[in-house]
Amino acid sequence: MNKLNKSILLLTLILLSSMSFAQDTVSTKFGNGLYNVVSKDGSWSIKFGLRIQSLYVGENRINDIDGVMPGTSSFLIRRARLKFGGHIFSPKLKYKIELGVSNKDLGKVDATTNMAPRMILDAVLKWNFYENFVLWAGQTKLPGNRERVISSANMEFVDRSMLNSYFNIDRDMGIQLRHHITLGESKKFTIREIFSVSQGEGRNVVQNNYGGLQYTGRLEILPFGKFASKGDYSGGDLKREKTPKLSLAATYNFNDRAVKNRGSQGSYMVDATAGNLDGHFNSNVTTIYVDMMFKYKGFAVMGEYANRNADVINHFGADSTSSASVMVGSSMNLSLSHLMKNNWQIAARYTSYTPHADYSDNAEQRYTFGVSKYVVGHSLKVQADITYKMEDDPIGSTTDDKLMYRLQIDFHF
Repeated sequence: MNKLNKSILLLTLILLSSMSFAQDTVSTKFGNGLYNVVSKDGSWSIKFGLRIQSLYVGENRINDIDGVMPGTSSFLIRRARLKFGGHIFSPKLKYKIELGVSNKDLGKVDATTNMAPRMILDAVLKWNFYENFVLWAGQTKLPGNRERVISSANMEFVDRSMLNSYFNIDRDMGIQLRHHITLGESKKFTIREIFSVSQGEGRNVVQNNYGGLQYTGRLEILPFGKFASKGDYSGGDLKREKTPKLSLAATYNFNDRAVKNRGSQGSYMVDATAGNLDGHFNSNVTTIYVDMMFKYKGFAVMGEYANRNADVINHFGADSTSSASVMVGSSMNLSLSHLMKNNWQIAARYTSYTPHADYSDNAEQRYTFGVSKYVVGHSLKVQADITYKMEDDPIGSTTDDKLMYRLQIDFHF
């Protein structure tokens, strides 16, 4: 048994042991955590939960291509997570810890993570130090595109879109300052501001920062007030908003001397000729997002636009075998869904990707149709979707069309 499996087993045994001595404080409501304890003096609390996503995915090519398999299929545990949260010392000082234990969660092992799986997803403190100001410190999601910030447990499709795959800024280590204000006589008009400074190389990196820092600013406007149960960051209108709710937002992200091919994400751009920054190419990478969420009486509309650019797109070392490129271009993501009275939902999504003229890649378009059955909201659901994927060459003729179909069971406590 390796060290990781031993750690997980020990953690599970500790939790089960502690639960046996605190049965009167265990939450019995499904979806509200397995274990919820508050100290008698109120100085600390802990809530423990878990979630699992079991997925089947198949893909078939529409066009026959010599030497290429016509289709693939697989079963896998897409996500398996352990979640902890609560407060320490004061209700104004909260914490969140989330661990990923599936192979897809752990990711690649390499020297940048000290040859260890990337088990830690979130490890962050949140301090409400003054009125509506909250300071976050640790590793967590950056305030990037809306679809990325929405938890993978609360999505209305089986998984996120192509825009998110190519352009998200995901998680990083650093600090975030968050603030909100309400305006008007009714105190409904809400404005949120978020600013963060982070390492710029993604989560669980333990070696020296090869590039500069990453700076992110986000502004959100909710003209009709807050959504029910934070519905502006949840897929579908499961709360069936009684009045129209709208959120408009924009994000600016600047990664100073980024050394990965997608800013803070992707692969390190290694210069085999040891040209600069200890053998790493670097670029100043800028990413802009504009997004919105609208919900009303079971209908939900979400739209996103992302654009990424870099001061140096293509890198070449002294040796012609050493080269790297920053993935630059733009993407659009639009979705529409309707939740029926029997808690069945139908949803449609369109996503496009257009590479920068100087980046060698094919344009893509994807059309997705999804069906979901919410048994207990997002806590227990079955989801299926089918996607038509079109990949175009630079002159616009279709070269590789595919049909992808997925089925997923998702539950969390």
